[in-house]
Amino acid sequence: MSTFTIIMLVLGGAVAGFINTVAGGGSVITIPILVEAVGAHAANGSLRIGLLMQNVTGIAGYQRGKAVPWPLVMRLAPPVVLGALAGAWGASQVSADVLKRVFAIAVVMVAASVVFKPAAWDPAEDPRLREPLRSIVFFAIGVYGGFVQAGVGFLFLGALVPGVGLGLVKGNAAKVALILIYMPFALLLFASQDQVHWVAGLSVGAGAMVGAFFASHLAITKGAGWIRWVLAFAAIAAAVRMLFF
Repeated sequence: MSTFTIIMLVLGGAVAGFINTVAGGGSVITIPILVEAVGAHAANGSLRIGLLMQNVTGIAGYQRGKAVPWPLVMRLAPPVVLGALAGAWGASQVSADVLKRVFAIAVVMVAASVVFKPAAWDPAEDPRLREPLRSIVFFAIGVYGGFVQAGVGFLFLGALVPGVGLGLVKGNAAKVALILIYMPFALLLFASQDQVHWVAGLSVGAGAMVGAFFASHLAITKGAGWIRWVLAFAAIAAAVRMLFF
């Protein structure tokens, strides 16, 4: 792997780490670079190294601001982890093209919700997701995250903010925590299928940690308002990428 490729992976990881920590969709930046560098299958697996490193940094920033709702995260973790394992196994066997198209439509709807109905992203007095539906929803998000990952942050935010009733800052913190919990399981599964390029993944991860550090700091100090616009921009960019490229 050339020095230029490694530099591109680090830079792409930094931008993706920032976007992923405050919203989601950053993986659509790093996936094309990884595919070009190591091929599609290894790209999907190697991406998980960068995301694991990114979320370690991101959760540290949110924890310093006491923004992580750990009791809720621990209740949601089991269905998410089980879903991620199922999704990662499926990703090692089949193509994700159809799922990416479905994702593109979903994130456009998320972007529209943020831009035109920002109140929908405020804390809900009465949570909209109750058991057993809540576990089913988070299992399904885990499946998607294990399968293709790109844009899973939007799905988590949709379930955590209007669904569970968290604000955007705590919702982002819970999202980062849940991804951090399931990511090692997905990474190990991809590694067992020989679908991980460690140098490429560590390069993305190094950049992602820098981006996540700054993003989590801004999320705590600047509040939730600016996150809506980052979320909307990232959603639209991710959808365009998935539909047309």
